[in-house]
Amino acid sequence: MSPPATTTDSPPATTDAARVEEATRAVVAAHDPRTVSREELFGALYDAGLAWVHHPEGLGGLGVPRGLQAVIDGIVTDAGGDRMFAVNPIGYGMGAPTVVEYGRDREQVAAWLRPMATGEEIWCQLFSEPGAGSDVAGLATSAVPDGDEWVVNGQKVWTTLAHISRWGMLVARTDPDQPKHRGLTYFVIDMEQPGVEVRPLRQITGQAEFNEVYLNDARVPDAHRLGEVGAGWRAAITTLMNERTAIGGVTGRRGSGVIAEALGLWRAYPERQTPVLRDRLAQLWTRAETHRLTLARARRTATVGQPGPEGSVSKLVGAELNQEVYEFCMDLLGPEALLYDDYTMSRDRVHTDSGSTLQQRFLRSRANTIEGGTSEVMRNILGERVLGLPGAPRSDSDRPWKEVPRG
Repeated sequence: MSPPATTTDSPPATTDAARVEEATRAVVAAHDPRTVSREELFGALYDAGLAWVHHPEGLGGLGVPRGLQAVIDGIVTDAGGDRMFAVNPIGYGMGAPTVVEYGRDREQVAAWLRPMATGEEIWCQLFSEPGAGSDVAGLATSAVPDGDEWVVNGQKVWTTLAHISRWGMLVARTDPDQPKHRGLTYFVIDMEQPGVEVRPLRQITGQAEFNEVYLNDARVPDAHRLGEVGAGWRAAITTLMNERTAIGGVTGRRGSGVIAEALGLWRAYPERQTPVLRDRLAQLWTRAETHRLTLARARRTATVGQPGPEGSVSKLVGAELNQEVYEFCMDLLGPEALLYDDYTMSRDRVHTDSGSTLQQRFLRSRANTIEGGTSEVMRNILGERVLGLPGAPRSDSDRPWKEVPRG
């Protein structure tokens, strides 16, 4: 006779997804996004390990797959809250994974992460220069050691939100005798110190969310160096891959996002509907839905590791799709598309679509195929790193940077 089955009082093991959902709902219930400040809500999410769910525990995460961040975003936004990425896009989407991977002091990393998550400290990215745009590794900004500090001199350009940033992710040249990729070092620089001058770059919309930054004997403690001296390019790639994933990786419900604006406009002007425009809209909707499903699948299968070059796919497709959808909207508006209320320069804290007109969003979309890596650069990355095609000739790869002709 078989022995009776034994029972225990232990509950069944919960999955990572159930654990994340339960924790998020508990935070939202205790910190209603409609009644508490954004900082309080985001701080509570960070403390619960829900800011970057794939980060280690104690650094805003739970050590579970990054694809589960979509669960958190959905619950928070459904409750009336904002996405952390929208509040601090450079820090949240690109700075956090870089400082976690390359930070040498866990206490320092934690001190950066929490105010980054709450939006109390905005971050910017000091990579591109007037002579080093698509070829970031050719940058000329220098960092020279001085005791336990580094003295930085140079110019950066197209720096989003530099005018309100507390910290900047800086790549500087520390050894001009090395080839361009091997003489770089990555730092976190205090943007509020003397020696950091920020000047606005006015865009076609009238806004000035981009900036040029002049560094004149600015100082960075060696403790704020990420990774080893001369290994900055590796850390920079981490930032860039996360940037492209963050820019192109926002998923939503079916028919949501930019295509929803085209659909709403289509319904608002039935007298302007033609078979040709209907066909264009149907094709755009199909592409938008294909893009959304591809992103959803990618997020669902995401692992704890850093994103690879595949993130460039969503950035490339999303950027060009945005532009084509807004072009459709302008064609549907007809002469009304020429109306634009105000070109007064604005220094908005963070660019959002709320409150802006379709015309403004159309103009802003022209930057989509430039920012975060041009579409041409994205195609090169995908060709070489995903499809395995031969790379473009690079005659300067092994030459000392100081010997490479510039200008």
